[in-house]
Amino acid sequence: MKTFLVVVLLLHGVIHSIGFLKGFQLAKVSALAAPISKPMGIFWGITTILFLVTLMGLLMKKEFWPYLAFAAIFFSQILLILHWQDAKFGTIANLIILLLTLPFFGKQQFDNQITTENTALMHSFQTGTQDTLRPDEIAHLPPIVQAWLNHSGVVGKPKAFSLRLKQNGELRTKPDAGWMSFDAQQYVDVNSPAFIWSADVKAFPGVYLAGRDRFENGTGEMVIKLASLIPVVDDKDNLQINTGSLIRFLAEICWVPSAAVQEYLVWEAVDAHSAKATLTWNDQSVNGIFQFAENGELISFEAPRYFGGSKDAQQYPWKVEMMQHSVFEGVNIPEVSRIIWKLPEGDFEWLRLTITELNYNPTSLFP
Repeated sequence: MKTFLVVVLLLHGVIHSIGFLKGFQLAKVSALAAPISKPMGIFWGITTILFLVTLMGLLMKKEFWPYLAFAAIFFSQILLILHWQDAKFGTIANLIILLLTLPFFGKQQFDNQITTENTALMHSFQTGTQDTLRPDEIAHLPPIVQAWLNHSGVVGKPKAFSLRLKQNGELRTKPDAGWMSFDAQQYVDVNSPAFIWSADVKAFPGVYLAGRDRFENGTGEMVIKLASLIPVVDDKDNLQINTGSLIRFLAEICWVPSAAVQEYLVWEAVDAHSAKATLTWNDQSVNGIFQFAENGELISFEAPRYFGGSKDAQQYPWKVEMMQHSVFEGVNIPEVSRIIWKLPEGDFEWLRLTITELNYNPTSLFP
C-alpha cells in the first residue's frame, strides 16, 4: 500500500506541474485547453510542491506528511474543479491518495495517544529503592507457590514494581475464524495494578486492526479500530470489562513472580500442585486457580470471566496454558502461552502469544 501511494503521489504531483508550465508559457500543453494565467500557474506549482514534499515526508517517516497530503488534495481539487473539462479525472487520483492517507493518519494519531498514555503510566511507577524478596516473606504462602517463586529465581532478587514487554502471536475472533497475526507492547504497574496493552493486528493482506486494552484505577477499557480509524470494539467501565481486566492482571503475574507477595493478593492451597489466588483492588475482587508442576514451574491459570464486554455477556472458564518457559533478566517465566475459552459448545482457543522482550523496573518506553 505504501509503495502504491508513493507512485500515485509522484505521478499526480508531476502532472500538476503541467499547469505551472502552461501558466508561465514554458511549454505547450495540449492536455489543458483552457488558458491559465500566471497567478493560477503559481497555484498549480504550489500544489505540485505540496504533493512532492508530502512524498518526501512519507519516505522519511515524518509525522507532518499526512497533513500536507490533505492540504495538497484540497488545493488540487479546487484546481480540478476550475478546469473540470480538462482535468476532472484527477479527482480519482485525489480520492486514491485520500483513502490511502487516512489509515496512515489514523495509525499516527492512535500511536500518539498510546505513547501519551504509556508515558503517564510510567511516570506513576514507584521508582524508589526496591527491597529484595526475602525467604521469610514467602514462608506464609502455600508450599507449591513457594516452590514456584524459588523455581522462577526471584527470591533474593529485587522486587519488580513495573514491567514492560513485547510479544507477538496470533488471535481469532470466532472458533471457525482464521488466525490473525499481531505484534504488541505492554506496560504494567505492579504496585498499583494497572496495564496498557497495545497491538497491531493483521486482519488480512492490506487490512489491519489497532487495539488497546487498558486497566487503571480499577477501570478497564478495550478499544479496537479498523485501520486505526473505525471503532469495532469500544467497551469500558462496566462490570464485565473491569473484572475481566483485573483477571487478566492476575493471570499475568506469571511474568512478574515477585508480585505474588503484594498485599492485594491472598493465596490458598487447593491441593499439592495448585493454589487459588484472590486479587482485591478498589473494592473489586477476582480469583483464579494457578496450577504448577512438581518442581514449581507454572503450568496454567484458570478463572471465570465474562465472554465479551457487553452487559449481557455470560461468564465461562478462561484458561491460560503456559507452553514454554525461558529466562528473562534472570527470571524464569512463561515465554509461550495460549488462551482458551471453555464454552458450552467446546473449547475455543482464542490467542497464542510469545514474549520476545521483557524488562523489569524500566525507566523509559520502548524506542
